[in-house]
Amino acid sequence: MTIISFSDLGLADPIQLALNARNHVVPTPIQARAIPELLAGRDMLGIAQTGTGKTAAFALPILHQLSRKRGHNGRCSPRALILAPTRELAIQIGDEFRAYGKHLHLRQTVIVGGVSQKPQVDALRRGVEIVVATPGRLLDLLGQGRLGLEAVEFFVLDEADRMLDMGFVRDVRKIISALPKTRQSLLFSATMPNEVARLSSEILADPVRVEVTPQATPIERLEQKIYHVDAAGKRALLAKILNDSALSRVIVFTRTKHRANRVADHLAKNGVAAEAIHGNKSQGARQRALNQFRAGGARVLVATDIAARGIDVDGVTHVINFELPNESESYIHRIGRTARAGAGGVAISFCDPSERAYLSGIERLIRRRLTVIGDEPAVAAVAAAPNGCGKAKKAGGQPWRKRYRPHAKVEIANDQRPSRSRRRRRAA
Repeated sequence: MTIISFSDLGLADPIQLALNARNHVVPTPIQARAIPELLAGRDMLGIAQTGTGKTAAFALPILHQLSRKRGHNGRCSPRALILAPTRELAIQIGDEFRAYGKHLHLRQTVIVGGVSQKPQVDALRRGVEIVVATPGRLLDLLGQGRLGLEAVEFFVLDEADRMLDMGFVRDVRKIISALPKTRQSLLFSATMPNEVARLSSEILADPVRVEVTPQATPIERLEQKIYHVDAAGKRALLAKILNDSALSRVIVFTRTKHRANRVADHLAKNGVAAEAIHGNKSQGARQRALNQFRAGGARVLVATDIAARGIDVDGVTHVINFELPNESESYIHRIGRTARAGAGGVAISFCDPSERAYLSGIERLIRRRLTVIGDEPAVAAVAAAPNGCGKAKKAGGQPWRKRYRPHAKVEIANDQRPSRSRRRRRAA
């Protein structure tokens, strides 16, 4: 049967009412393919990136089945458990369940670290049907005897590849060992490395595989540009770029928590409203920063890769990679924060000489070259030197040209086209 609207899926009337209130009429490809299979009770392996609508793809059939069959879960034991790698993603999934299930009167709670456990324990004591959790706090409550998993009928492992990247594989296996053998299980992942494939074989029984990509991927809709810049010049370049008012809602990515704080502080001192979000922030501080960014109180959100997946903020006009990620796949997830819901967007990256290998990996992954803007490092250094003499030095006293030459060799060995400035020097 061809699915042309949510009304074709046979979801409960209260869910249809919630969908209509959100103007959700036509399901995305993953929703159209996944929901009928899940309503039929199949386990599922879903290969899908953010922006495909996968949260609704599992939330809607779970809500439907919970509402149609009232279970006897008792206190402290949910009927549905959704595991997410980060607090922000768990909170977002909880919000989606609450919105789609607002007319069903199903009780739920979000269990994450970084905040007091008392409200979470109180909610479990009163009884909940749905728990959305991160692994660490969930295991804490299991160990304290404040949570049981013996009544779980539906188990979802979301962002499985990210979960493993963050080192949660042992925690996930401990949680799975506490689940009933008879259950419906779902695993979603943006990529399928060997470790995720092994984990899926442990979790899922005769699963249906649903693999989709966004109707228009961020790569296709995005302008992708790169500046070659000395590491010491990145903050000044960032401030200069942000002078353009067209950059109205911007996420800036760094590799480290310390760098995120320093960049946010630098922007604030230069009159740019900015918030930082990373793993060392308390959950309350992280949520306040996100709320400020969503509400427009902060023009810039400076983040580590913790925010690269699962954070859905409308209207992000630009993503700036202040530092290139050392894992090429993270670049895709970073730039996916803009150009969402059919909109366009711009991704700007800064690359200093030490990051050339990261750039090569990114360009191989996306199978295209980023558009170079600004000066090459050697040229920028000459321009910055007194009297243009070309003797600008890095820490350690070596001129830029000597420091830069090994990177040029790597560039040629990797079959990268030499820069325009470098070709001019050769011709001379």
